Amino acid sequence: MKEFKSYFLFSREHRSGIFLLILLICIIQIVYYVLKANNFFNSTNLLQDKEWLLVQNKIDSIKKNNTKIEYKPKSFNPNFITDYKGYMLGMSVEEIDRLHQYRELGKFVNSPKEFQQITHVSDELLNKMEPLFKFPDWVNSKKSYKAFESFSKKTTEKIIPIDLNSATKEDLMKVYGIGDKISDIILKEREKFGTFVAVEQLEFVWGISPEVLQECKLRFFVQPTQSVKKININTASTKELVKFPYFNYVFAKEIVTYRSMNGILSSIEDLAKINNCPLEKLKIIALYLEF
Repeated sequence: MKEFKSYFLFSREHRSGIFLLILLICIIQIVYYVLKANNFFNSTNLLQDKEWLLVQNKIDSIKKNNTKIEYKPKSFNPNFITDYKGYMLGMSVEEIDRLHQYRELGKFVNSPKEFQQITHVSDELLNKMEPLFKFPDWVNSKKSYKAFESFSKKTTEKIIPIDLNSATKEDLMKVYGIGDKISDIILKEREKFGTFVAVEQLEFVWGISPEVLQECKLRFFVQPTQSVKKININTASTKELVKFPYFNYVFAKEIVTYRSMNGILSSIEDLAKINNCPLEKLKIIALYLEF
């Protein structure tokens, strides 16, 4: 009984502590009821609700704006169509890949009909895309070119061929189908190589159609020269090979790998065996190489 009674006996310090605890609880209760009476908690909740409503309104407005956005494509050259643009216009991955594979050969699409032949897009999709196609000037004036061609056959004008490597911008623009832009591209190409080795090299210049190429063969020739910068295919490093305009980094790397595994390349036929070789340009490439 005495032990049980001892639990209810407090010292002076204990009584003071208990009093302070009760006083603190009372103060907290009073503060709580005062704040509650003044709607403090309700105003805090209301403030949070207002903030959330503002955020929700912004989200709703963004959603409405997004639904109004429509893809409006601009005119473009179909030879340089990107994966994204093709997808947005409704082309399948296979159709886009066919065009890219064709372009990797160094060839260009020059008409809507040719675009369809290469990509195999449907007539419906072609009709949708055709108004957006923007081809070089010589394509748009193809009918005029035919008229010029028939006229040129009747004329008695005598054409005196000149060396393509000494031709000026003005000389190039005398060819029907070569305008200001294409003539600049030709001159930049000549600067890259140092010198052209054949008129047929113009076939791989952007914007040169088969008709224009035939006209160039009538007006230009390439004089054999010793000034051609030749590359020793068996000693050149990857860094040196990639400087040649017809070689990309992947092919240059393949050449070096082939040499290390098979020894020297003895002819252009050996080069043709290497992966990623631009076979359509092989005859031109051979004139720039030493074995």
